[in-house]
Amino acid sequence: MSEAINKSEIREKIIEALKGVYDPEIPVNIYDLGLIYEIQVNDDMSVYIRMGLTTPFCPMVSSIVSVVEEEVEKKLSSLGFKKVYVDIDISKPWSAKMITKEGREQLKSIYGYDIVEEMIKREEEMMSSEKT
Repeated sequence: MSEAINKSEIREKIIEALKGVYDPEIPVNIYDLGLIYEIQVNDDMSVYIRMGLTTPFCPMVSSIVSVVEEEVEKKLSSLGFKKVYVDIDISKPWSAKMITKEGREQLKSIYGYDIVEEMIKREEEMMSSEKT
């Protein structure tokens, strides 16, 4: 890896690429939805991304993975990166609480109110009803 390029700059480029990939059901990019759990920039000029899904049985998973790989590879190709590995982690359930401030603002501008609060309230109601 070139001395002039540091891992934090590369990580920022990866995040830029991920912000261009949108969830098929919720009109927010996968980064601001909180679906990106880990980003590793490796010395062998590869990238590892561990991500979740809004639902563990998402029928679009292979399409989402392909788009993530393509967008990140495109963003980093001029820097000599060779491979992007995407690992889907369904062991960590997604929650609306994981949506970033930017994601909440995107949803507010679409729906006209803070729909995330409503989503969180419904999640909490479902969790409490499962306990009884």
